[in-house]
Amino acid sequence: MSTSSATALSPFRAWLGVAAITASLFVFVTTELMPVGLLTPISASLTVSVGIAGMMVTAYGISAGVGVPFIVAWTRKVNRRMLLAVLLAVLAIGNLVTALAADFALVLAARLIMGFVHGVFWAIGVAMAMRLVPEDKASKAAAVVLSGMSVATVLGVPLGTFIEDLTDWRTTFLIWSGLSLVAFLAVVAAVPSLPSRSAIPVREVFQLPVKNGRLRVVMFTVALYVLGHFGVYTFIRPFMEHSASVSAALITGLLIVFGVGGAVGNFIAGHTVNKNMRVTFIVACTGLVVSLLLLLAIGDTIVGLAVAVVLWGVSFGAANLCQVNMMLAAAPDTFEAAMSLNTMGYNISIALGALLGGLFANNFGLAGAVWFGVALTAAALLATFGSHRDAARSSAEGDLVSSS
Repeated sequence: MSTSSATALSPFRAWLGVAAITASLFVFVTTELMPVGLLTPISASLTVSVGIAGMMVTAYGISAGVGVPFIVAWTRKVNRRMLLAVLLAVLAIGNLVTALAADFALVLAARLIMGFVHGVFWAIGVAMAMRLVPEDKASKAAAVVLSGMSVATVLGVPLGTFIEDLTDWRTTFLIWSGLSLVAFLAVVAAVPSLPSRSAIPVREVFQLPVKNGRLRVVMFTVALYVLGHFGVYTFIRPFMEHSASVSAALITGLLIVFGVGGAVGNFIAGHTVNKNMRVTFIVACTGLVVSLLLLLAIGDTIVGLAVAVVLWGVSFGAANLCQVNMMLAAAPDTFEAAMSLNTMGYNISIALGALLGGLFANNFGLAGAVWFGVALTAAALLATFGSHRDAARSSAEGDLVSSS
């Protein structure tokens, strides 16, 4: 995965570049999540309902998924360092516009544009970090970058809410505009030139899953576990309140524990995925299934909730790192294009997971949403076993043909 320019870097310079990309991921994800804790003051200030204000999150997520394959393909000849710098500049301007906007329409437009650049970052950012270091360190670089998502998940909503309590919601976005600028400067200073090398035209992007059976299986498997995870995670607060009658403060604490667990899972998988990627993913998916079953079995106690949430966070963090490496293994020569499709599928799966989980919760109670998650994560596990058997059968048939 490394380039000749990357291997020429000193270890310090290489990991400094990885740190700059990790900081970029942090500001992207916190920008995405912050409105969740600010909907009430934003809706009051801009005279819209809380439900309408929630479109700040929805629009961001939709644009992050739908636009990415096209933008990555259209910018396929742009140096990736320059492209990342532009993405961060747009993020800084978008947060500034949000902070100064006089009406909600302008805020929503800014969020839509920021969502597009967020999706592009997911397609190129992890790949850039993996190119900066020697090939045997690529998985660790990916783990470091993805830890930025875990930290952002832990801090995004509570930090935004805390700053708003001290000042106001506009100051919160103004500060994030400044942080986006800091990340921009870090990328300019620390990330070396990285010419684009694996992006392809739009028409070829959407042909990849048709031509590449292994990629198709990976995308299907990722969609299954993401559907299952978010089908439950979207409703975790009401589940906790209903099953164990926990306070809002304790729920916040458990969600922080979940985020920390995700960082731990990234770290562990970063050490094991190179040794055996398939086993690492199987263990992660098994952990997802078991953690959701524990929610149903012992989630009516605080200790039971804590155990389930810790295992859930660790497993989800490990699975997320595995899926990046699985995409690379399936499409090494078209990694950015494959990641753009994966980003689109991932975001669509988040939206569908929340929708389908809600349908199960409405019709079968909150436990129904958890059972939905169990079924989908178990299906991802079975798909992994099935794909291995198919690969083994194809290999055996190939050996038979060659021997004859």
